[in-house]
Amino acid sequence: MKRLLVLSLSLIGLLLNSCKEEPAKDYRDPNLSIDERVEALLPLLSLEEKVAQMRIFHANIGVESDENGNLKLSEKVIEKLKLGIAGIKNPGEHMSPVEAAKFNNKLQMYIIENNRHGIPALFVTESYNGVDAEGSTKFGRPITSAASFNPELVYKVWDIVGREARLRGMHMCHSPEADIVRDPRFGRMSEAFGEDTYLTTQMVTNAIKGVQGDYDGLGNGTHIGAVAKHFAGYGQVLGGTNFAAIEISPRTLIDEIYPPFEAAVKEAKTLGIMASHGDLNGIASHGNPELLNGVLRNQWGFKGYVVSDANDIGRLYYFMKVAESPEAAALMGLSAGVDIDLYAEDAYSYLPALVKKNPEIEKLIDMSVKRVLRTKFILGLFDNPYVDENLAKTSIRSDASLKLAQESDLESIILLKNSNNILPIGKNRSKKIALIGPLLSETTQTDFEAVDGSNSYYADFGFKLTDENKSIPKLIEDNSAGVEKLVNIAKQSDIVILFLGGDEFTSKEAFFNGALGDRATIDPVGQQDELLKKVKALGKPVIVVLKHRRTLSINEIAENADALLDAWDLSELGDNSLAKIIFGEVSPSGKLPVTVPRSIGQLPFHYSMKEINHKKGYLFLEDGPLYPFGFGLSYGSFIYTNLELSNEEITPNSEITVSVDVSNTGKIKAKEVVQMYLKDEIGSVTRPDKELKSFKKIELNPGETKTITFTITPKMLEFTGLKMEKILEAGDYKVMVGTSSKEGLTKEFKLKM
Repeated sequence: MKRLLVLSLSLIGLLLNSCKEEPAKDYRDPNLSIDERVEALLPLLSLEEKVAQMRIFHANIGVESDENGNLKLSEKVIEKLKLGIAGIKNPGEHMSPVEAAKFNNKLQMYIIENNRHGIPALFVTESYNGVDAEGSTKFGRPITSAASFNPELVYKVWDIVGREARLRGMHMCHSPEADIVRDPRFGRMSEAFGEDTYLTTQMVTNAIKGVQGDYDGLGNGTHIGAVAKHFAGYGQVLGGTNFAAIEISPRTLIDEIYPPFEAAVKEAKTLGIMASHGDLNGIASHGNPELLNGVLRNQWGFKGYVVSDANDIGRLYYFMKVAESPEAAALMGLSAGVDIDLYAEDAYSYLPALVKKNPEIEKLIDMSVKRVLRTKFILGLFDNPYVDENLAKTSIRSDASLKLAQESDLESIILLKNSNNILPIGKNRSKKIALIGPLLSETTQTDFEAVDGSNSYYADFGFKLTDENKSIPKLIEDNSAGVEKLVNIAKQSDIVILFLGGDEFTSKEAFFNGALGDRATIDPVGQQDELLKKVKALGKPVIVVLKHRRTLSINEIAENADALLDAWDLSELGDNSLAKIIFGEVSPSGKLPVTVPRSIGQLPFHYSMKEINHKKGYLFLEDGPLYPFGFGLSYGSFIYTNLELSNEEITPNSEITVSVDVSNTGKIKAKEVVQMYLKDEIGSVTRPDKELKSFKKIELNPGETKTITFTITPKMLEFTGLKMEKILEAGDYKVMVGTSSKEGLTKEFKLKM
């Protein structure tokens, strides 16, 4: 009996031990996996704390530093931070890198110490000319770097962007843009990488890999996370006006608009995606579960977070008019898959009250919070939330970074015209040069003198294009006095270099608060054409440097300039780079990332439009573009010969090797972008006239020939067919290899199924 009792007690003990719960996992334990740490932290949060992890506010509502460098927070900010926060936009943006590093360390410490679970915040920046903050290296704009046709160079630039941002104490970047931009009326054109799907895909994936340090740089604290934007179709706004509706056919959306975003997710592993201001087929992107959950997450496997564009969840109600109330707008955004609400004081602030009415909503909140927390763990913020302030002194805007900025400039400047080989200008000369025009900068003369070793210059900008109001700039209607001043300067010179185009006031973002930045015409503003004609009438050589942030219809400039350099928007060393090109230290090698139309009336107008779009032109206007996509001259002279295919047939399981000989018959070492285009001769749906599918940038010495090879893969021939599914279609195809989308050697081949 006693033995049975002992056995019974033993069994009870075993049962009790088996029922004991395992020790709770501690989210602060770095030995746990990221998913385990997220799962351990989430149940500890109250509903209000969860929602706080779904909101970002801007530092301008009260995140400052006093005269002694101490934190100075508004009551509103103090109240917000009691619950923690997903992130803060642009803290320390107007401080030097060292001051910003110190400030952001203090701000992060305050946030960690003043929420229950010590959850760090994401500090978020943007990047259009490098890190959008004081003291950072100023690079050329994305569309400028796209003109380099050098993805490896773009990777290096964004690697510096990622490093410089992290050294300031930043963690995420609402960049780069994966949008396709084809309408030069749109003020934000220069923020993206151009009109072509393939070029944009190469550039945006390399930008993301660079800024994220090939993903490895996130956890070790050297780089920041990217937020690819604006998903999807944002650059296609009707009329080119910000916030307008978007009309894209489903087939165009899949074949042309999606690919850069898909590559950003699958290949570059972007940490974030920003939803688009616009709509697709009438469905607002911020309220589109098929887009954000169906395509982005289910089809592509995106694991990061989706952030709203500024205030766009609330706008589902008061602007887009697709939600019945502010609360309904919040629920619509949450259900669609938007994880973070950017800036709004309403929107996701309604979520706790909505959960009380419908507890099931908290499951959606939990999914979003997990994505945000996962991002913070990936970035290592729970273990190493602070930055080394001393590194910011020596590692931001270093000599190596500035050298890279100039290298990018030199490969991005496009030579559009060079009559009688007026360029390059020799340095050993006695001639006086006039540097004039409204796009002249304060340092242009000193930059040219530094390169030329001469002070034989006259320099004056002459007149401004606008009153430079940041919200709604007004054109200065009468520039006649400035024009005459510049003409008189030109009379005293032997060579005239005219700086024309547009600036940050004539092409910019049209904000929701009434600011304008889009244009109804794309002609150069002011009396720039008149200035050029008057200078040209003097009979002196005229070189035009075109600076701009949108494609301009430059018919008068193209006709009257003896030489034309397209510079877009260069780095802080831009004028020095231009001088190196003009004086022949470097041959220009940039190519147009967009088509240059003759008139705004030709829009929409991109090289890869359907073949049927080219059937008819317009009365009283020469057919075709002024300059085609991919065009750009050189000081070298390139000849293409011996285009060969390894096979005249391809199957779904084979490939074709394309080879071509490229020779530099000129007298100077130069770089050339060899471009390969494919054309589907007959399709079951109307097909593009041609599509860029590969390119290589090469450098050749005078007299040198290189054999360049490309590979045609079945993937390159896929398109969305009649049943809205990706297909391969047997038939005839054409390959063109050449120097632009208009000029090259061609061969035909067949796809056999």
